[in-house]
Amino acid sequence: MNAEAMLANPGSTERTRVRRIPELAVTDRSMLHRVLDAGLVGHLALADETGQPYALPVAYARDDESLIVHGSTASRLFRLCAAGTPVCLTVTLLDGLVLARSAFESSMNYRSVMVLGHCSVLHGKAKERGLRLISDHLMPERWNEVRKPSAQELKATAVLELPLDECSVKINADGPDDPAEDVELPVWAGRVPLIRQWGDPVPSADLKPEYGAIPEYVRRWNQRTS
Repeated sequence: MNAEAMLANPGSTERTRVRRIPELAVTDRSMLHRVLDAGLVGHLALADETGQPYALPVAYARDDESLIVHGSTASRLFRLCAAGTPVCLTVTLLDGLVLARSAFESSMNYRSVMVLGHCSVLHGKAKERGLRLISDHLMPERWNEVRKPSAQELKATAVLELPLDECSVKINADGPDDPAEDVELPVWAGRVPLIRQWGDPVPSADLKPEYGAIPEYVRRWNQRTS
């Protein structure tokens, strides 16, 4: 039995069962991976010792059945994560707007993931590997070219791992679901897809002329599928 087969399906625990529009829940772990691999930013939420909740936007990368996030070691929220405070990390991809014939039925097309659990701190080679995974996820092939983190930079950076043991996936890809009495209204209805793509690279003002050629790997970023 492989490791994936031993893991609970998304949405299979009491805390992660989708209750609102449960037909949008997805229990396939491969879809969980696809959504996380397509996203670039997550939101890491927790409550501090006083009960005050906070949500922090974070870059992340998926490492098999875990998520890797990084931030400053001076961050109080990251120190709380490192100390074992329960966290909730969400990733949402907006795929478009659903224009129904009424305001109430109008909605969005989206893919979303919620992960619950506790973070562990990565050190040494695992920490450096985690930073490379995040770089490769956001900026494929860039790590091979840039200066690597110094000892001081590594000391200032916390790298955390959050297992995908307890999570849920919810996807809406449908069009309007208007009640029969609204179908005859003189209002346009349908979907408006949202297309994501990178714009033209803008060189740094202090870039030396001999380094002005845009790297081919940057040109390839718009070829990534989501």
